[in-house]
Amino acid sequence: MTTAKTPPRSPARTSRNRKASHSRSDARALLDLEAGQRAANFRHTREARRSEVTEDYVELIADLIDNGGEARAVDIAKRLGVSHATVVKTITRLQQSGLVTSRPYRAIFLTDQGRRIADQSRQRHEIVVNFLRAIGVSDETAHADAEGMEHHCSSETLAAFARIIRRRGQS
Repeated sequence: MTTAKTPPRSPARTSRNRKASHSRSDARALLDLEAGQRAANFRHTREARRSEVTEDYVELIADLIDNGGEARAVDIAKRLGVSHATVVKTITRLQQSGLVTSRPYRAIFLTDQGRRIADQSRQRHEIVVNFLRAIGVSDETAHADAEGMEHHCSSETLAAFARIIRRRGQS
């Protein structure tokens, strides 16, 4: 029984196989890198969603205190379109986080830390609204869209928005 010998590989064919192998490895590495970056982006989005409710509540509490002297659960529920029970549950969580103080049937007050978060959230909101206006979005739509965007923009993005606002203001 004779065995057929396979012809030796030509140097060009071997080189092509190595290049193809490297290309597949490079592509796999790129996909792994992209997957890692994508995971980091999703992680950032999940963190922003978690802080979104907190920021909305402390910002609203600050607005109610600044404009009316006090923040009450019933006013928060009305402004956010949620139930009184939802507000009470969230206020309890904010108290546990050290952002607000409250007693039953009394007004809700921000701690220093809560006030800082409210001020930062308000500033981000204003930057996003002003950016959207600068690019031609109507006032009503700018306010509505900024409500969601403000929590998900990085510091880098907010700084870029602010630069564009300044440039548009100088024109």
